[in-house]
Amino acid sequence: MGRAGCQRKRRKKEPRRRGARWLAWLLLPVALRAEGGRLQVLCPETYRCYVERFQALDHESVVQAIPNDSAWSWMVDQIPWFDCPDEQVLQTYYFRWWVLRKHLRQTPTGWVITEFLPPVSHAGPYNTISCALGHHLAEVRWLVDGRYGEDTLRFWLRGHQGGAQPHLRRYSQWLAAAVYEWYLVRGGMAQTAAWLPDLITDFEVWDREHRRPDGLYWQYDVRDGMEESISGSRTERHVRVPLNAYMYGNARALAALARWAGCEETAAAFDQRADQLQRLVLRRLWDASAGFFKTLRQDGTLADVRELAGYLPWRFGMVPAGCGYEVAWRQLIDSDGFWAPAGLTTAERRHPRFRSHGVGRCEWDGAVWPFATSQTLGALLRVLREGTTMPLTSEVFFDAFLTYTRSHRRGNQTWIGEYLDEVTGDWIHRGERSKDYNHSTYADLLITGVVGLIPREDSCVEVRPMIAEGVWDWFCLDGVPYRGRFLSIFWDRTGARYCRGPGFHLWVDGEVVARRDCLEVLIGPLP
Repeated sequence: MGRAGCQRKRRKKEPRRRGARWLAWLLLPVALRAEGGRLQVLCPETYRCYVERFQALDHESVVQAIPNDSAWSWMVDQIPWFDCPDEQVLQTYYFRWWVLRKHLRQTPTGWVITEFLPPVSHAGPYNTISCALGHHLAEVRWLVDGRYGEDTLRFWLRGHQGGAQPHLRRYSQWLAAAVYEWYLVRGGMAQTAAWLPDLITDFEVWDREHRRPDGLYWQYDVRDGMEESISGSRTERHVRVPLNAYMYGNARALAALARWAGCEETAAAFDQRADQLQRLVLRRLWDASAGFFKTLRQDGTLADVRELAGYLPWRFGMVPAGCGYEVAWRQLIDSDGFWAPAGLTTAERRHPRFRSHGVGRCEWDGAVWPFATSQTLGALLRVLREGTTMPLTSEVFFDAFLTYTRSHRRGNQTWIGEYLDEVTGDWIHRGERSKDYNHSTYADLLITGVVGLIPREDSCVEVRPMIAEGVWDWFCLDGVPYRGRFLSIFWDRTGARYCRGPGFHLWVDGEVVARRDCLEVLIGPLP
């Protein structure tokens, strides 16, 4: 059966969009020629309606390098294309790329990525802020043009008189870990040797300025980007989970980067530092009675509250499996813990000081922050992939991802802001600066989580989807840049959707490298 025949078979199921779909499928061969073969299954024109709606409802108050009228052509050139039966997932996926494009800013020395669109007083040159730098690199690693990430690294690490930007360490960040994850996708591991001295310097400055005599790291909650928290303080030097987890992740990443560069002694030294910090965090920040990682206060006591940031040690592989720590994950799905109608709360809902700090001052006392949600979903992904004995399953990840997806609404508009009410889903509006807030990931979670593309160090491509076989009958991720190649990953239960045969497929540059009849793990060679 040809492509047109497949389309006729689907028409009864999709009457509302059949005209656009039919035209898109007819244009597919043209699109493939225009893309030079990057796309093997999908046609961008099919999804243009989403971008047209975003722009029809948008008030473009701040324009940077790529204005709205150039957004579509930029997306056609740069993003991986996605298809699935869930309209809100589709809409949110394309919306988040459309928003990210607004934050790409061209400077005399290259690209940078902003967090806010309007200027804010606490930003550095070009309105840059380091708080979500790891999130920014995670998203743009999936774009065709690698300059967005490479230029961003150059700006932060060498953009101030040949050295790091003075405001790089204004906020806690997991920069070395993000660079390691960047190169897993982009390839060219040997190139990391060029960044290694800069990243080591960054680590050592954190070590010198924030490491206590006992080996743990202190931080103000506002410098973790998590101000007005129940456990933290803007003035007291508590040992908070985020910076300690980031430093562990950075140490492990520096060890891996050093091995790629052939620096075995440096790699061993950073592995040793990571081992030491791991022991300290497991011993000092784990509250056995509460079954959770907590803030160690300046007075030597553990805080009396569980906070979502307590899952960050799992995000960086810090927690050994099978030692009882998995009990913490039960709080994620407990309605008295972190599970709320509109998302994952940043503090446990049972606590007497939950949502007690007022509204409109960046409170992390319980409201839902996409920044923390995307970190937590990343942590959950890691433990589920590693086969740890867990009280949760992949269905929990997918349910939380869908809730996160549905939160991207404000009235009749698709929306992303700073934070939202955990029950109503209403965005806590802080004026124009909150609009199109670039402080979290979404595309990366869909690519690595829902679809399940797992970047690896070796020459294999692994796909481990976090969606049960009976949930969607079809989905496709097409034109994904991966180490100089383009991947196409698609599931088609009957074969009628994409006309490439039934089953779960992995293609590299149009060549089939792995296929299964059912929606299970795919592993294929990268030619």
